[in-house]
Amino acid sequence: QVQLVESGGGSVRAGGSLRLSCAVSGHIYSSYCMGWFRQAPGKERMFVARIDIDGSTSYTDSVNGRFTISQDNAKRVLYLQMNSLKPDDTAMYYCTAGSGWCPSWGHWGQGTQVTVSS
Repeated sequence: QVQLVESGGGSVRAGGSLRLSCAVSGHIYSSYCMGWFRQAPGKERMFVARIDIDGSTSYTDSVNGRFTISQDNAKRVLYLQMNSLKPDDTAMYYCTAGSGWCPSWGHWGQGTQVTVSS
C-alpha cells in the first residue's frame, strides 16, 4: 500500500516562499514518477511539476524558474520549493506518484493548502 502525506502548506504574502514536503511510504520511490499538482477553488486539478525516474524534471510554464521539485531518496521525501509566490499560486497542492516513467499518476496524497495574499 502506497501512502503519500503532504505537509508544509500555509499562508504567505506575495513574494514569499514555502517548501512543501511529501512523505512516501510503501513499495515506491526508486522506480516511480513523482510530482505535484494543484487545484484552485472552482478549477480543475492542474500539473505543477514532476521528477522522473532518471531525475529529470519538468514544470508548468507559470511556475518555471520559481518552483523547484526535488527528492531525498534516503528519507523518502518529495519536496516542492516555492519562491516568489503569487496570489495565483493559491490552491490545494497534491503530491502524486506512479510506477514507471512519467506521466504516471496512480497514487495521490490528501493535499496541503497554500494561500498567497497580495
